[in-house]
Amino acid sequence: MLLQQVAAQAASHPLSGTVAEWLWLLPVLPLAGFVANGLLSLNSARLGPSDPNAPHHHPHSLAAADAPAISHAEQAGAVGDDHHAVKRHRWAGLTSIIGPGVLVASFLLALSIFFAMKGAHMETPFIQRYFSWMPAGDLQIDAAFQLDQLSMVMVLVITGVGALIHIFSIGYMRDDPGYPRYFAYLNLFVFFMLVLVLGANYPVLFVGWEGVGLCSYLLIGYWFSEKANADAGKKAFIVNRIGDFGFLVAMFLLFANLGVLDFAGVNAKATELQAGGALVTAICLFMFLGCAGKSAQIPLYVWLPDAMAGPTPVSALIHAATMVTAGVYLIARSAVLFSLSPVASLTVAIVGAVTAIFAATIGLKQWDIKKVLAYSTVSQLGYMFIGVGVGAYVSGVFHLVTHAFFKALLFLGAGSVIHAMHVAYHRTHSHDDAQDMRNMGGLRRFMPVTWVLMWIATLAISGIPPFAGFFSKDEILGATFSRAQGSTLASATWLGIPGSSLLYAIYALGLISALLTAIYMTRLMLYTFHGPNRTGATEEGYLHEAPWVMTGPLVVLGVLSLIGGWLNIPKIANDLLGLGPSESLHHWLEPVVGGATARIAAGGHHPTVTLEEILIGAAIVIAIAGIAIAFARLKPARLVPKREARQEEGFERVLLNKYFVDEGYDRAIVNPTYAISRTVLWKGVDNGLIDGFLVNGSAAVARGFGWVGSRLQTGSTGIYAWAVVVGVIAVLGAFTLR
Repeated sequence: MLLQQVAAQAASHPLSGTVAEWLWLLPVLPLAGFVANGLLSLNSARLGPSDPNAPHHHPHSLAAADAPAISHAEQAGAVGDDHHAVKRHRWAGLTSIIGPGVLVASFLLALSIFFAMKGAHMETPFIQRYFSWMPAGDLQIDAAFQLDQLSMVMVLVITGVGALIHIFSIGYMRDDPGYPRYFAYLNLFVFFMLVLVLGANYPVLFVGWEGVGLCSYLLIGYWFSEKANADAGKKAFIVNRIGDFGFLVAMFLLFANLGVLDFAGVNAKATELQAGGALVTAICLFMFLGCAGKSAQIPLYVWLPDAMAGPTPVSALIHAATMVTAGVYLIARSAVLFSLSPVASLTVAIVGAVTAIFAATIGLKQWDIKKVLAYSTVSQLGYMFIGVGVGAYVSGVFHLVTHAFFKALLFLGAGSVIHAMHVAYHRTHSHDDAQDMRNMGGLRRFMPVTWVLMWIATLAISGIPPFAGFFSKDEILGATFSRAQGSTLASATWLGIPGSSLLYAIYALGLISALLTAIYMTRLMLYTFHGPNRTGATEEGYLHEAPWVMTGPLVVLGVLSLIGGWLNIPKIANDLLGLGPSESLHHWLEPVVGGATARIAAGGHHPTVTLEEILIGAAIVIAIAGIAIAFARLKPARLVPKREARQEEGFERVLLNKYFVDEGYDRAIVNPTYAISRTVLWKGVDNGLIDGFLVNGSAAVARGFGWVGSRLQTGSTGIYAWAVVVGVIAVLGAFTLR
């Protein structure tokens, strides 16, 4: 029966009879929000009160660094009135309660379940089976949720950070005509994301996996009246389908060889696969293809920068803090499989390292503030894949958590800046690009709270102690160096290259990426908040801090970005500074990934205290050097507004145009596909075969029969009489011949 536990182990589990029994309510709450807001969105926005001074939050959402700004009229659809009044939705107030309210309730429930888990000292997952979903022969798939330490970490991030972003959206989107529709999509995304991380088997996880992809498509193309927005949504959807094909193949291989698809069954039977064999390597590589699509890794990263076409809070929630980390979660969830394949694990780490440095170089020359953060996200996701690739699953998940804090803060801070710029440009009827950093500068005088908080996030992502990003990034680098000195990965080969050499190279790429991260993030801060203001003398008077419904979530995220590293403070820091319990997250996740980590680390040894201190010191020096280089070489006072800026040349132009990868994909894949579609599918199949032969052919046959009939039906009685005579003679003749 629905919502009835039928598993005997659930009845005897330490969490049985606790608040964890309400696990199913975690995703149901945002689903209810989706239904309610979806119904409210059916009402016309024209019925609500208008605010003639309301800024449009989407006019320049597509204005890339190398593209002209788009006018308000073009974006909002106004004809002849470029700064028309925005009609606030009739049910905006009710939506503001329902949308964020269901997330806050879900987060509070998640906290209650977390404390129940802390008190239960659980060693095995708590599984709730609701009904048999796909019983077909040997294939038995239940609609079931699984609660363990890993899923609990993800649930807290999704509901906690998600609730803050929902609250921020109240201020950011309040004057959008589609306000309830926006929150309906956002609530639906959280529902699917919770299904993804709570699913007890790969098919249920895949439902959430596809669901978040659908919501990403809907929210990227939220302002779908603009073709570029709709195209960005389609691009994200199609590129992710490539990765999803790999995920499906991995599931088929798992079932064909193990006969199970639930996580408990796969973990129990995984040892039946030959360690390092072709089968387990193929399963892991196909699964990683899905991860590369969802988490924007080379070569499937191209959709994420274009996803910035959506509202900025969407970028913070979906394309920074949660959905794009689903690939990292999937590898951590499948750690047992990846620990059996050194080749696949090395592939994950190599792709992550190359993606990290590749995206970091592009971030050095972007002018759109959201595009800088987009490539920063791609780069930081690469760091996470380095972590899970070298078997440091806790470190990868740790960076996932801290990244959710400081990257959500950076995106929402950028949203506050864009909000202020839009207000200024709207009031002065300017068409300058509100997202281009060349049009900003000196904003710390007008937005001091946002300035301080974004500096906290910048120091965190740069790896400056004691901010959160330092601890998680340092753990990944340290684990990579440690694996190079001794592990199953170091003993393996990858395309004939010793694993130890590859791991040292990955460590070096990680350090260089950290240097570049510090440079481009400091560049963002200098050009946005420091130096003279380039918005315009008239516009300056309208620049101001965002309302507290937007600034409040920034403050909370700022605190988390400052102290979030305490979740897993390394033992050496505790020994030297006495900072309290060490490696808390490591101990928390031990029951889930401990065995896989030990299998990969076999044969290695922990670095000496001296070596560990050297590695930590090197990471700190690299981060400080990056910030120092940016301060020394970048002069905000020399920057001019976008309309006066010179065209980039040489390698600067290459970086600005993202190495022309998108153009290459267009020429190699997109344009030929369009040509084939036009020539073969449209002209040949559709026009020629279907319309020309089948449709028009059947019509021609009908016309032919009609013509023959019309020749016979002349209306002359004499001809009819002769026809009767001939018919009678023919019938009599037929009988005579018999």
